[in-house]
Amino acid sequence: MKTNFILGMSVLVLALGSCKKDNELKENDKKTDSVVVVALPEIHKELYGIYSGDFETEYNPNADHVKDNYMIKKLSIKLNKITKDSVYGYSVVNGNQRPFRGVYNENANTFVLDEPGDDKTDGRFQVTLRKDSLVGNWKAFNTQAVKSPQKMVRLLKKDFVYNANFMLDKDNSDIVDWTTTKMGKGSYEDENGKKITYDVEKQRYASDAIFTVNASKEKLTEKDLKNLKKLDMEIIKNAVFARHGYSFKKETYRQFFNYQDWYVPVSNNVDNDLSPLEKENVALLNRFIKYAEDNYDTFGR
Repeated sequence: MKTNFILGMSVLVLALGSCKKDNELKENDKKTDSVVVVALPEIHKELYGIYSGDFETEYNPNADHVKDNYMIKKLSIKLNKITKDSVYGYSVVNGNQRPFRGVYNENANTFVLDEPGDDKTDGRFQVTLRKDSLVGNWKAFNTQAVKSPQKMVRLLKKDFVYNANFMLDKDNSDIVDWTTTKMGKGSYEDENGKKITYDVEKQRYASDAIFTVNASKEKLTEKDLKNLKKLDMEIIKNAVFARHGYSFKKETYRQFFNYQDWYVPVSNNVDNDLSPLEKENVALLNRFIKYAEDNYDTFGR
């Protein structure tokens, strides 16, 4: 009996020892399999920031309309992080904000920046750094999915600053919405005094109120708005968002803000950036816009 007990204890000790060794081996295997990720140091932080400017369709002799031949949009690229092997940031144009990852060639001063590729509008930026500018081109990954698969890029480094005093420049702005039209009737008298009518395209137009009413600074009242045109109120409202760097999806609003020196599109959502006064004014403007009427007239260019 004593001998059997000793043998049993010996087997148990051997079994426990074997389990301990197995566990140690497994732990060592885990340590061997694990990868220690060391973050690469950031470099060229002086290049971080926003580069904003023209995103221009290259000339297409086969385009059906002059607008398609020479159409400029406003693009912003933000460089957030640069390491030895990667560049991170995002692009924003026409209300579409896309992240990118790429590389920076220090010798050539060039960036190759790829958007994710899971959206039909994604593509690759190949741009050269020239002092405080980025110049080059963008090409869509899916050239069949977009109307203009290649565009020229000319961007200038800019500091985005919110300023409630920013207003449309009267000398550098139009009051006509060239993107929204409807057909109307025009008329004239011929040499015999007979009235001749014809179809004519008419555009919406605003008043000079878009240069004076500021919904970021002054509390608006119903009295302030009751005599304004619908387009007036739309522009006054969207000037609030433009001051915060909102990138407009609708071409109607881009045509009024893209040519303002102070306008830098940096985001496709700035709702949380609005002040309490701005939120209150936007709500009031929305109420009036819903029932307001447009004014249309015929304009030459």
